[in-house]
Amino acid sequence: MHACGHDAHVAILMSVAELLAGMREQLPGTVKFIFQPAEESPPPGEEGGAALMIKEGVLENPKVDAVFGLHVFPYEVGTMHYRPGPIMASSDRFEIVVHGRQTHGALPWNGVDPVVVASQIVLGLQTITSRQVDLVESPAVVTVGRMSAGVRYNIIPDSTVLEGTIRTLSEAMRSTIHERVKRTAESIAASAGATATVGVFPYTPVTVNDPALTERMAATLKRVAGADKVQIAKQTTAAEDFALYEQKVPGMFFFLGITPKGTDPSKAAPNHSPRFFVDEAALVPGIRALASLAVDYLATGRTQ
Repeated sequence: MHACGHDAHVAILMSVAELLAGMREQLPGTVKFIFQPAEESPPPGEEGGAALMIKEGVLENPKVDAVFGLHVFPYEVGTMHYRPGPIMASSDRFEIVVHGRQTHGALPWNGVDPVVVASQIVLGLQTITSRQVDLVESPAVVTVGRMSAGVRYNIIPDSTVLEGTIRTLSEAMRSTIHERVKRTAESIAASAGATATVGVFPYTPVTVNDPALTERMAATLKRVAGADKVQIAKQTTAAEDFALYEQKVPGMFFFLGITPKGTDPSKAAPNHSPRFFVDEAALVPGIRALASLAVDYLATGRTQ
């Protein structure tokens, strides 16, 4: 299955590379093709993704002036969605270890139950986005995806581990939520006689398209796909480490629709679903879009 669609991305970029290599002598500049491993984050203890590519010099020798990227998304096949400014969220992992005191399940008063405390923390974390920050100003999500504790049904364990993700669309919101996650977990744990060790591990910042570059190059997308098939994208709390390239050079990241015609995109399976489906009719528009962005930028972009 396609999972997140990275196989489609590789197929598109390989085709663009073949296409532009065939017209190399006609290009008034240099095009680099970034084939990046581990966008979803490298294995624990390893480096990977955009951060490692940048560290190893992908934006140098020759220096990159602008960067373009796309991601397949469950919009109608062949449509393209772009947005100046913030388009995708930052993504940070957090881990909370609640330390209680082990005891028999029949005698809970003889210990401190970290499972109950961790459950209260899960609920407390949801009040950060629902009651503590202004979501009208900027969207944000705090999700606990994993809770692990205990080895036996009748023993209250010594500790419980929570792990989750923080998504924001502004750096100011990102910073305040980091602080509030720590405060909420530690305070709830303390109220029950437990303690909480909180770690927040930044991964990728907000994906921010350069407004001037994006507005200028939107004309290319409209020419390639047809103006009726190009729209301003909604911001999404999904994340993409393409953001790290855009911190270094002006960039434009957009979405390519891959939901078959006749299927309601609002009911299509999202990325990372086992039912996620890529209509491969979208590959050709994707190839044309990236190739045309490169050619048009080299022809006109650097002089504007």
